[in-house]
Amino acid sequence: MFDDGQTTKAQQEDNTDTGLSLEVIPRDGHSISRRQISENALKVLYRLHKSGFHAYLVGGGVRDLLLGLEPKDFDVVTNATPEEIKKLFRNCRLVGRRFRLAHIVFGRDVIEVATFRGHHGNSEEKISKVNSAGRLLRDNVYGDIDEDAERRDFTVNALYYNIADYSIRSYGGGIHDLKARTLRLIGDPETRYREDPVRMLRAVRFATKLGMSIEKRTAAPIKSLAPLLKDIPAARMYEEVLKLFFAGKALNNYQMMREYQLFAPIFPLVESLLRDDPKGPAARLLSEMMHNTDVRVGEDKPVTPAFFYAALLWYPLQNRAQDIALESGLSPYDAFFAAMGDVLEQQCRSVSIPRRFSTPARDIWQLQMRFERSQGGRAFKLMEHPKFRAAYDLLLLRANAEGGNLAKQASWWQQFVESDDEQKQQLVRSGSKSNGSRNRNANQRRRRKPRRPSEKPQAAE
Repeated sequence: MFDDGQTTKAQQEDNTDTGLSLEVIPRDGHSISRRQISENALKVLYRLHKSGFHAYLVGGGVRDLLLGLEPKDFDVVTNATPEEIKKLFRNCRLVGRRFRLAHIVFGRDVIEVATFRGHHGNSEEKISKVNSAGRLLRDNVYGDIDEDAERRDFTVNALYYNIADYSIRSYGGGIHDLKARTLRLIGDPETRYREDPVRMLRAVRFATKLGMSIEKRTAAPIKSLAPLLKDIPAARMYEEVLKLFFAGKALNNYQMMREYQLFAPIFPLVESLLRDDPKGPAARLLSEMMHNTDVRVGEDKPVTPAFFYAALLWYPLQNRAQDIALESGLSPYDAFFAAMGDVLEQQCRSVSIPRRFSTPARDIWQLQMRFERSQGGRAFKLMEHPKFRAAYDLLLLRANAEGGNLAKQASWWQQFVESDDEQKQQLVRSGSKSNGSRNRNANQRRRRKPRRPSEKPQAAE
C-alpha cells in the first residue's frame, strides 16, 4: 500500500494559497501501478497529457488502489475546460448543470472527466450560485489543482495520481488519514455540509465502506444539520439511497444513519414508527431486511429497490390503511389499496421511486393479502405470479418480526414452497379441509335475519 519514510522534506510543502499541506509521493514511494488502472482511463489520461494539459487520476480510484481495493470507477481531473475536452474526444458528451462534466464513453464504460474547480470569489451568477442556506446550486468555477484540492470533501479523496511522472499528490494529510483510517472533512465542517448536505451521507458511507472512524470535528455538526437533507432533490436522493443500501453495507449504514439522525429526513414515515417502538416489529423487520440485502450482495445475488421499498414501507402502509378505514368507513381491503398511493406519494417527496420499482412494490404488497386466502387450491395459481418469490420473502420477514398466527401462515407456505408436487397436493388438501371446516363453523355461528310476518318464503323455481 504505502512505503513509509519515502517522502523527503523537499517534497513536503505548505500550500499557502489554500492552507492545505501538500505532500508529493514519488513512484517508488507508493504501490499504485498502471496495470491496476483501467485501459480506458489510461487512454483519457495520456491523450490529455499529450495534448498539453495536466491530467490526474483523482479521488476514490486512487484511494481504493492504495487500500488494496478494486475501484468501482476511475475519475479524471484536468485543467482543460469541458469544451476543450470535447474537442479532443469524439466519444465525449457534456453533462451536468450544477457542475459541468465531460463523460468519455467507451461502450458501457464511462470515464468522468472534471475541470479543476476554483473558489467562488465574485463569480457571476451564471457560473456560481448559492442559496440562502449556503447550499451550492451552481458551481462552474474553474481553478488550478491546489484550489481543486480544497474543494474536495474529505482528505482521503484529495489524492491525485499524476500521469506525467506517476507520483501522488496528497493534500491535507490525506495519505496519513488513509493509514490511520480517519475520515476528515476539508475546511469548516458546518460550511461544507451546508454547501452540500449529501456530504453527511457520504461521511457515513465512506466510514462503513472503508472501515474508518469519522473524526470528531467532522462528526460534530451532523445531528444538528441533518434536517438540511429535506431540501435535496428527491431524484438525487434516490441515487444516494442506492449507494447506501445496495453495496453490501446496508445494515451498518442504517445503524449509523439513525445514530446521526440522518434516517429521519429521508424516511420520515418509517422513523416515526421506530421512534414510537424502538424494538417493535418494524425495527426487527428493517434490521433483518438490511442484513439479508447485505448477504445477497455478498453472494452476488440480485437485489431490487422494489423489494427494498416494499419491506421498508410495509408497516407505514399498515398504519395508513387502518387510519383510512377509521376515517372513511371503507372496508379493510379498499383502505389497504387506498393507503398504497398515499404512502408512496409521501415517500416520493424525499426519495424519488421510479415507476419501474413502485409498481412491483404494489404487487408485493397486494400478494400479502392473498397469502391467507390461498392456502388451499389457490396456492398453485398464486405461485405463478411473477412477484410471488419477492412477496414470499416479505411474508417470511414479517413472520419473524411478528410471530403468532402470521408465523403459522408463513410456516405453511414455507412447507408448500419447499415440497415436491405430491407433498404440495397433500398440503393443499389438508389446507382446504381446514379452511372448509373453519368456514362451516363461521356459517353455523352466523345468525339469520328473521323474516317479517308479512314476508313469505320464495317458491323454489
